[in-house]
Amino acid sequence: MTESAEVQLSRYSFRRKLDEIAASRGRATELISLYVSPGKQISDVMGYLRNEYAQSSNIKSRTTRKNVMWAIESLMGRVRQYKEPPAHGVAFFVGSKAVGADKSEPVTFIVEPPEPLNTYLYRCDSTFFLDPLLSMVHEPDLWGLIVMDRAEVTIGALKGKRIEVLRNRQSQVPSKHGRGGQTAHRFERVIEHAAHEFFVKCGEMSNDLFLPKKDGLKGILLGGPGATKEYFYKETYLHYELQQKVVQPLFDVGYTDEYGLSELVEKATQTLHGLELTEEKRLVQKLLVEIRKAETGLAAYGEADVERAMEAGAVDTLLLSEGLRKKRVEFRCNQCQTKFVRSLPEDEVELQLAKPCPNCRGGPVVVVGTEDFVERMFRRAAESGAEVRMISSESEEGEMLNKAFGGVAAILRYALGQRPPLLRDPATL
Repeated sequence: MTESAEVQLSRYSFRRKLDEIAASRGRATELISLYVSPGKQISDVMGYLRNEYAQSSNIKSRTTRKNVMWAIESLMGRVRQYKEPPAHGVAFFVGSKAVGADKSEPVTFIVEPPEPLNTYLYRCDSTFFLDPLLSMVHEPDLWGLIVMDRAEVTIGALKGKRIEVLRNRQSQVPSKHGRGGQTAHRFERVIEHAAHEFFVKCGEMSNDLFLPKKDGLKGILLGGPGATKEYFYKETYLHYELQQKVVQPLFDVGYTDEYGLSELVEKATQTLHGLELTEEKRLVQKLLVEIRKAETGLAAYGEADVERAMEAGAVDTLLLSEGLRKKRVEFRCNQCQTKFVRSLPEDEVELQLAKPCPNCRGGPVVVVGTEDFVERMFRRAAESGAEVRMISSESEEGEMLNKAFGGVAAILRYALGQRPPLLRDPATL
């Protein structure tokens, strides 16, 4: 089932916040992480922080001592604002991050997690401690993949939206043609024995790869050309715990190599209804089909083209890369008072400030407003009645969306005419 826009945006915002916190680095152990679990007494937390403040006066480095004592003072001020922890607890990240040239600047982050914190923790280090929150960024579903015939087997894994080849093995099963000096029955026995040994090896490899992960394994997709897959399944060459996870029915695919794994996932679309990979593949493939129709195609890509389609109310489905980390920033020139807007990666905003005004070529240029790019696109989609789908940056389709279309594209309700040139031809990706 497709996630709602609210759920997708909430998940994106949580990941973006963790990325921002993780990017902070201290020159020494000047970054404090404090996790307060639900039900923890605020008075106990304050008592602990007062004790840490007293202990920090013994830090030998004057600069580190000053920064740590400031961080604890700031932290106590933040904690004091709570009468009790929120329902899921709260995490504080306070300290002085390095900004180059032997300088630092204060940073403060407060995160109320989407799931209850099960720990109370205080840590002072050169980086913020994020493990308890990172564990709440849910791991994608894990599926086992097996494609096989008597000549070859390829075993892989589908994790979220990425297909990974884990093992490939060629068999030594003789082909079914006569050998001189051997009776037909004897040769048939040789073939069947060799096939049995190969199937045993296939089962052992699968068991070695999947049994350690069985608790997190959603299921196993088994496919291949011909009847070999049915025989392998019915004769229970897999461990009984894995045998129970094999999805029915088995799948007919034409290849037994890595291409067979991709074909297996595609064939499983209807059986595994709602599997994110297949839905993303369908949407991106539909986008490409519409792009190839030139001016009559129902597609838009790139920020300007998609914005134009939004204004016209023509967007049916907005596709955004989960890897987008951009800001839409409004600048003003202090010399000619011209205002202009740029959508920039978060780490390029400062670079824009050093550039001249595009109108008078003078300056200086200052920031007068910022907005997260993805949040803005969600808001614009809601205003125009468009559906939003976040596309994983880990999948092939997500990589194409990023490289060819700048991470932004749309499937339209009706055509708008001429489109801009592609950043990169999708056929070359």
